[in-house]
Amino acid sequence: MAPSTAHAAPRRPFGAVLTAMVTPMTPDGAIDLEAAQSLARHLVDEGNDGLVLNGTTGEAPTTHAQEKADLVAAVVEAVGDRAYVVAGAGSNDTDHAVRMAEQAADAGAHGLLVVTPYYSRPTQEGLYQHMVKVAEATDLPVMVYDIPGRAGLRIAPATYERLAEHESFVASKDATGDVASALKLIEATGWAWYSGDDGLLLPFLSVGASGIVGVSTHVVAPEYAAAVRAFDAGDHAAALDLARQVVPVVDALNGAGAQAVMAKAAVEALGLLGNRHLRLPNVQATDAEAAAVRAALEQAGVFDRTAHARDGVRPQNTAQPEPAPEVAR
Repeated sequence: MAPSTAHAAPRRPFGAVLTAMVTPMTPDGAIDLEAAQSLARHLVDEGNDGLVLNGTTGEAPTTHAQEKADLVAAVVEAVGDRAYVVAGAGSNDTDHAVRMAEQAADAGAHGLLVVTPYYSRPTQEGLYQHMVKVAEATDLPVMVYDIPGRAGLRIAPATYERLAEHESFVASKDATGDVASALKLIEATGWAWYSGDDGLLLPFLSVGASGIVGVSTHVVAPEYAAAVRAFDAGDHAAALDLARQVVPVVDALNGAGAQAVMAKAAVEALGLLGNRHLRLPNVQATDAEAAAVRAALEQAGVFDRTAHARDGVRPQNTAQPEPAPEVAR
């Protein structure tokens, strides 16, 4: 059998490996901006091309407008031009989502993440109008977020095609788990496509996706970045080996469906945060849950790699991210 060959890399308007970053908090529940800046710098050092703030993993449902804006401004200041900062502007109230988009732009975000309106379950026409109104509130490029498991509604192919006619929409974070649909939608829209499920990076890359917006990338970004580079180079066996290496971490952080909870336990275990506090209705991982997360990190060799990084050996960022759009800088 002939070996795999390299192929042209897909579009990457926000890079290839992005983390849906947790929002650090003090034990009394305040947003810890200093800790957020430190964590953001670490994530970029570890190989993330971008950070998604104020999303589900960032506990957006329980943080408030000024807190969200302050977080974006702090992280943009911390990472500078080294990474894209994409800000969540998601709500089931369109006017609220518009205000979040405007505040994110004012705070220096490079792009927006706009999720399907949840709970209200609008028609596809309502969904389309919601997305367009939020997109038109700023000049920032938009990544739509299709997550029917949380939103209760999936973006229909015809709606994707309508959105693709609008120049603001450039990417999708796809958490449908439907790789076959992604293959068709990537061609139909011309967008960059990002896996919204940690365990599906390679299947999505195989149909032309750009990369991942992940949770496990808090702690295994170097492996994900290396997997993308290997896949781009046509070394699919190496990419598969790297994907297998991080399975314990993917399972530990995503298996219970409490990604924010387990991600905070993981970064605390690595000494990147001083606590794992969350706001209700989320509660922090129990000691037993935190121990299970720590065991998964040990199994994947994360502690050894992190120690090397602290000694000055840093991974490279993912290859071939696109230059940031002028409106995003």
